[in-house]
Amino acid sequence: MLNNPILKNFRNFSFYLLFWLILILLSFIILITGEKIDLSIAAADSIIFNLILCGLGLSFWYSAKYIPFENNKIPKIILSHAIGGFITSIIWLSLGYFIITSIYPSSLSYKSFFYSTLPWRFLIGLLFYFLITTFYYVIIYYTGFQERIIQESELKNLITQAELKSLKFQINPHFIFNSLNSMSALTTIDPDKARSMILKLADFLRYTLANNEKQKNKLKEELHNIKLYLDIEKIRFEDKFDFVENVEPACLESYVPNMLLQPLIENAIKHAVYESIEKVILKLECKKVNEFINISLENNFENGNSKPKGAGIGIKNISNRLELLYNRKNLLEVKKENNIFRVDLFIPVSEY
Repeated sequence: MLNNPILKNFRNFSFYLLFWLILILLSFIILITGEKIDLSIAAADSIIFNLILCGLGLSFWYSAKYIPFENNKIPKIILSHAIGGFITSIIWLSLGYFIITSIYPSSLSYKSFFYSTLPWRFLIGLLFYFLITTFYYVIIYYTGFQERIIQESELKNLITQAELKSLKFQINPHFIFNSLNSMSALTTIDPDKARSMILKLADFLRYTLANNEKQKNKLKEELHNIKLYLDIEKIRFEDKFDFVENVEPACLESYVPNMLLQPLIENAIKHAVYESIEKVILKLECKKVNEFINISLENNFENGNSKPKGAGIGIKNISNRLELLYNRKNLLEVKKENNIFRVDLFIPVSEY
């Protein structure tokens, strides 16, 4: 019976005993007021029959445990418990009658009283069997429900973590391959620039690996990494773009998702700087708006490029990551007007 939830918890067991003590008292009051039998016999009847049923009630746990609703049909369950209740009632009445008649062997009045109340006692035994068994079923269902909630929550967290890692791995290799291609081209054209690019890339990758397991970083750390990335791209594109940063000091200590800004910058480089003849201005701004940190990145594009490809895999991954991390779908906005392409991120303010 160690698996019985009543016996596992002292508080539950105390309430269980209190319930039966109240029943003993009520039975005693009914016997002495309604049946007018001897006080000592009434006390013995109330105590013995209720204590026996109290003990048997603990064993009803197995009836509920090993006849689950999930694996059995309703008629089979009802029949099984009807048989169980019938047998339990017979055992309960026989054992109680034997003990009391052993204590009061010459009390003919009690024997007459017992047999006259036998049908009612039998029904009470059946009733308590079904009530206690139903109570156990409720406990089993509730416990199983809570366990399923915990398991589903853990599984959801594992899936979320796997999806977040998958999204990060989709972003990082894309940039690395571009950088390697650029270094390969520079090796023969300008070895010094190629060497500088390799060193910058090493610093960038060192930061990425050191923070790979983190979901969030301080914005100032992400900006430092962005500048490493831009240093690499400056070697590649030279004066084809400028970077303007306007970040409120209050935002620098705020936490943002790790490696969130780099794909935004990468998209701007790839789809604006690479395809433009004129200089492109990349403008990064950050300010606090109510309970959010509003990070915006905008860049100009030429009239001939009427449909910039900025809303590609990088921005889609960012949107997915924000939704997974914050369980909200309205944290990213993309706008295009007056030859300006703009992405706004709204990061909920948190200490971590």
